[in-house]
Amino acid sequence: MLKIGFVSTRFAGIDGVSLESSKWADVLSRAGHKCFWFGGLVHRKPEDSYVVPEAFFGYPDIQWINSQVFGKRTRSREVTKKIHELRDLLKEHLHSFVQKFSLDLLIVQNAITIPMNIPLGLAITEFIAETAIPTIAHHHDFYWERNRFAVNSVGDYLRMAFPPQLPSIKHVVINSAAQEELAHRTGISATIIPNVIEFEKPPEINPEKTAMFRKRLNISDEEFMILQPTRIVQRKGIERAIELIRELRDPRCKLVISHEAGDEGYEYAEWLKQYAAESGVPLIMVNMPIADPWAVKQNCTKLSEEGYFTLWDIYPHADFITYPSLYEGFGNAFLEAIYFKKPMLINRYSVFARDIEPLGFKLVVMDGFPTRKNLEEVKRILYDEDYRLQIVEHNYEIALRHYSYEVLRKRLQSILIYFFGTESV
Repeated sequence: MLKIGFVSTRFAGIDGVSLESSKWADVLSRAGHKCFWFGGLVHRKPEDSYVVPEAFFGYPDIQWINSQVFGKRTRSREVTKKIHELRDLLKEHLHSFVQKFSLDLLIVQNAITIPMNIPLGLAITEFIAETAIPTIAHHHDFYWERNRFAVNSVGDYLRMAFPPQLPSIKHVVINSAAQEELAHRTGISATIIPNVIEFEKPPEINPEKTAMFRKRLNISDEEFMILQPTRIVQRKGIERAIELIRELRDPRCKLVISHEAGDEGYEYAEWLKQYAAESGVPLIMVNMPIADPWAVKQNCTKLSEEGYFTLWDIYPHADFITYPSLYEGFGNAFLEAIYFKKPMLINRYSVFARDIEPLGFKLVVMDGFPTRKNLEEVKRILYDEDYRLQIVEHNYEIALRHYSYEVLRKRLQSILIYFFGTESV
């Protein structure tokens, strides 16, 4: 049995990093390994968690640092001093975390990938360099993939730690474009492990809770729940979902956005409300706690039994999924829709076009904007149940072959064999 420490800025809620971390921990735990959690915001079992507020990207000092270094070409001595003060603090906590739980392996989730918390990335890098602890760096989205990091005054830190090139780190990316770009920019080779879901086992659905969720949103059985299962950030292209529903011209269609705004500000959410109102589209932004279903299953969430819904309570009552993202590292919502056998409109973002589309899924695919052909296909899916069932069953079978837990287990197994010889997943 290995003792494995997951490290990130946040393990809470239903962002992609938190969800995939839970799935990895699920697979590793089933293999007999023990998982522990280090972060600034952690919704896991308290006895298995090590919480350091300064590790959270929303911590005031971290937000201040980010405001001083992104969008600017130079940084002050005061900023540099604060970065190194926090780096030293976080590195000491990492030493304590590893010692407290006698860890054999670290799995760093996106914290040395995207510079949401620069001191944390530096602390992790120095800690690994000093200890040579076996580490898997799981990269979800790199800083060069985000325009807001293009102009910065921390290029020295980005080259050092986002990501670092150290002999005890095995790098994992979630798509082939990231694999190639990482090699081109840094010379680092990486293994591709796509996002996964346990397609071997159909979802466990609580009928009473799912019905309660739909009722809380005031959606009747005669109405269509069009679900946008993403965070409210501009790259999700949610305005295209509004345009689609406007052009359907069916008053029974209501657009529901399942995730919260805030990670990148609230301006986009306010604009969407205005745009939907002007378009005559009923828009519902879920304003109740939504929990990670894997964390709940493992009794890891801090949310009370009565006070939360999980993603698994939202999908069952959706009639159609919209996923018009401009960019995705992979696309958790895509897999979730397939898992719950829901039809979907998807934009041909680059990773989808390159890694997913060639596998032969049957989807309503738009290229930047919904066309008349897309509209007719959506109408057929909504109104023709036999056609809808044919599509979703076909998609499930493809996903079972390519994005199941077995895929994750085998690829993790090869990495553990590299580090530990005979250890397996």
